[in-house]
Order: sequence, then structure tokens, then C-alpha cells
Amino acid sequence: MPIYEYQCRNCQQSSQFLILKKEEEDGILCPGCSSNQLKRIISRVAYHPSQDDRIMNFNPDSRQTESFYSDSRNIGLSAQKQAREMGVDLGKSFEDKLEKLRSDPGSILKDSSI
Repeated sequence: MPIYEYQCRNCQQSSQFLILKKEEEDGILCPGCSSNQLKRIISRVAYHPSQDDRIMNFNPDSRQTESFYSDSRNIGLSAQKQAREMGVDLGKSFEDKLEKLRSDPGSILKDSSI
């Protein structure tokens, strides 16, 4: 849902509003001074890299932080990177197993016949 950020031209206070329809934008008021003299400002954005970007930018030789190892999306990243560099398709079975490992790491041990 679109949450827009506005700055009051009267008191300079910044506020966020959930705007579902363009018509709703006309009725918003500054919560600080009740002015309707608001201008939309550019809010901070977050960029989430795609898995392809993550694989491409992954450097297996660099030292990883603790947060790298606690992020389950990084499981198998090294294998995927090496396979791409060698031009090898690991196949759907590998991708399925990897996705299962990322979503429920304990399931791999339960499913294996060790």
C-alpha cells in the first residue's frame, strides 16, 4: 500500500499518510498545525537485491560477517556461484533442496538417511 511522506509548508513538520486514492490526497492536513499546505517529499527507499545479484556479487574468498551466516538466503550461495562460473546447471532438484534448506534447515537432517 502506498505510504507517502509530506512536509508542511507552514510548520515544516514531516508526516506520513496512507493514500489509497488520488482524491484522498486533497483532504490531508498537517497533524502539527492543521494546515493543508503540504508538499510530497521523497522518502527513503530500500533496495533488495535479487538472488541473481546476490550470486553475482558474492565473493567466496572474502571474509564474511556473522550476519552473513545467520541469513538463510546465503545457504548454497557459494555452490550456486561456482556452478554459474563453470556453466553448470544444478537442476531443479538442487534448487528444491536448497529452498527447503533455507526455509526449514532441520528438515534436511530429518529427510536424510544418515
